[in-house]
Amino acid sequence: MWPAPITLSDTSVTLAPLSQDHAADLTEAAADGELWKLWYTMIPAPDGVEAEIARRLGLLEKGAMLPFAILTPKGQAVGMTTYMNIDAANKRLEIGSTWYRKSVQRGPMNTQVKRLMLTHAFEALGCNAVEFRTHFMNHQSRAAIERLGAKLDGVLRSHMVMADGSLRDTCVYSILAHEWPTVKTHLTWQLEKPRD
Repeated sequence: MWPAPITLSDTSVTLAPLSQDHAADLTEAAADGELWKLWYTMIPAPDGVEAEIARRLGLLEKGAMLPFAILTPKGQAVGMTTYMNIDAANKRLEIGSTWYRKSVQRGPMNTQVKRLMLTHAFEALGCNAVEFRTHFMNHQSRAAIERLGAKLDGVLRSHMVMADGSLRDTCVYSILAHEWPTVKTHLTWQLEKPRD
């Protein structure tokens, strides 16, 4: 299996293989800020968290996704993320289906998580490219992806049908292997610079 399940961690965040053991924490996380009500996202409602974990684990069994729980240093699950749209033959994958409880948003956690995942993708898995995709209308997500150093490849128009029946225009971003050293330096600088 490429990529194989793994735990990734640094001093302030751990990415652990997702399991139903994380359901209680993630149910609480989904309720924080009522994130499922954002029409342009696909975050589960609290009563849908166990089903979403099961869906992601089903995709893991098919080799189509490698899902993680995002854990604080105390081991509390505060969100989920994945390697998805895995293309082993071309050494490409997407980092996506990511969400965090509202109380940890707008802090360093997303940058820490992405640095861990990108480091593993480029330095351990030998990826040629890593993609990020988001709804055209999800300006917060688009800004976060651009802050990482990813470049916009284009917009897939009417790409997906959302739960409410609306059509999603999907913004596709990527980081290429030769860009990774500069991106890594930038992410490290973002995490180490003094905070106001």
